[in-house]
Amino acid sequence: MQIHTIEQYLSAGVSLSKASKAMLMLHGRGASADSILQLSTHLNRNKEIHFVAPQATQYSWYPHSFLAPTTDNEPFLTSAIATAHHWLVQLSEAIGSENVFILGFSQGACLALETSARFAQRYAGVFGLSGGLIGKQIVEENYQGNYSQTPIYLGCSDADFHIPKERVIESSKILNSRGGDVRMELYPNMPHTITQYQVNIINEIIEKSFEA
Repeated sequence: MQIHTIEQYLSAGVSLSKASKAMLMLHGRGASADSILQLSTHLNRNKEIHFVAPQATQYSWYPHSFLAPTTDNEPFLTSAIATAHHWLVQLSEAIGSENVFILGFSQGACLALETSARFAQRYAGVFGLSGGLIGKQIVEENYQGNYSQTPIYLGCSDADFHIPKERVIESSKILNSRGGDVRMELYPNMPHTITQYQVNIINEIIEKSFEA
């Protein structure tokens, strides 16, 4: 059952046919493709990157907490993962997965991390801003492939009401075990938001990818 449709998306930056890099951007609960796409204006090389941001139906990728039993979030969760994976495939086929970034915030960060882990390969970078892997318990058998030292950045408050720091730490360990080059940072009492410091880290990874 396809809850989310691949036809609902926005894009920015250079056209995919001219891009050397691409970024899949996944918005949070109650937000929009347009809101997450605005972040692209603060990212380095944004005139050389193709950005695509799918829109979740009714502004939510799945109805309950990412810590709920996965069955409680179906069929929305399966549809959300299928949508994100569709775009990863499209971008990877166009320019190679090693040139594709994946970024998400909050619910979108959870979706970005979960989808990339289920289809792990070498990406240009994975950015989970205030998020973690999905499920009441993490089912590692769901995860396939190897990140092959993909830079992965997890940044979250140590007191986030929605994202327990324990889940961020656990996610970091699992992504590392799947071959990710993980950088995890927990920030004291940071609000549930994206900070300039986090953007600076993302920009560092973007610049290094262009130098490779």
